[in-house]
Amino acid sequence: MAQLITGIHHVTAIAADTQKNVDFYTGVLGLRLVKKTVNFDAPDVYHLYYGDEAGNPGSILTFFPYTGLVRGRHGKGMLNTTTFSVPSASIGYWEERFRKFNVKYKPAEERFGTEVVIYFEDADGLGLELVFNDHDKRFGYSYGQIPLEHAIKGFYNVEIWQEGYERTAGLLTGQMDHQLIAEKGNRFRFAANDSPGNYVDILCTPDSLRGLGGSGTVHHLAFATTDKESQTTMQKKLLEGSFNPTPILDRNYFTSIYFREPGGVLFEVATSGPGFDVDEDLAHLGELLKLPAQYESRRSRLEQELPPVTLHIDQYK
Repeated sequence: MAQLITGIHHVTAIAADTQKNVDFYTGVLGLRLVKKTVNFDAPDVYHLYYGDEAGNPGSILTFFPYTGLVRGRHGKGMLNTTTFSVPSASIGYWEERFRKFNVKYKPAEERFGTEVVIYFEDADGLGLELVFNDHDKRFGYSYGQIPLEHAIKGFYNVEIWQEGYERTAGLLTGQMDHQLIAEKGNRFRFAANDSPGNYVDILCTPDSLRGLGGSGTVHHLAFATTDKESQTTMQKKLLEGSFNPTPILDRNYFTSIYFREPGGVLFEVATSGPGFDVDEDLAHLGELLKLPAQYESRRSRLEQELPPVTLHIDQYK
């Protein structure tokens, strides 16, 4: 059977302040705002997409910003850290940048003998890392405030905390085309595509509390599949495994199914296309509020009620 899951598609998290979120991810980190739309299930809330130039799978971090939402708690049964890939030579640059913009970070540490990692958080406490490495061949993106030789190239890995790794690993290897490719201590790394942007790390943390949803936490992890045909096959495979996926849902830029993995994390399987340029030119991604057809009749009210979003790139040079 052909491989159904090709890697990570996107990560979706929750924030409490729209403008602070935009400033941090476009300004401090230099990601591109590739789409400004709404939560298709709750249109009075933005859905903001950040990524590389085209918003390719494996680079896309998205947010639902709920104004004033109470902060959540990292813990078991949750994706707690999303990690970005940057060149090895960029350690000094990013440490200086974090100090310049008052981003608290932990000292660099080594992982798996080949990676240097710096942990930090955004204003909501979302767990983030930079992994400094020389085997990521993707191109980074910057609005110009970050030199391209230091720019983020996309994801490197995600980190899920669980009581034990076995049940989640069983789903990844049994139904989702992943293989165990590395392990050290309580960290087990899986991948459907052994390349930066597609690594799923499971940490066994039996002594930690269970995570609680809120701002600064991840809502779901999406895996990429080629097209609707492979997605339908994946849906049937999950049904046969009693994982109860949802019907296929149209998200304009991809179609999706959702289900809970055994440890409680919400998983999604999203098609790689049609992509973010179906309703905006590549050169102008993220500039306008784009609504799905079912909400166009509410555009005037939504544009009045949703908070304004402005890019402040010049403040982050």
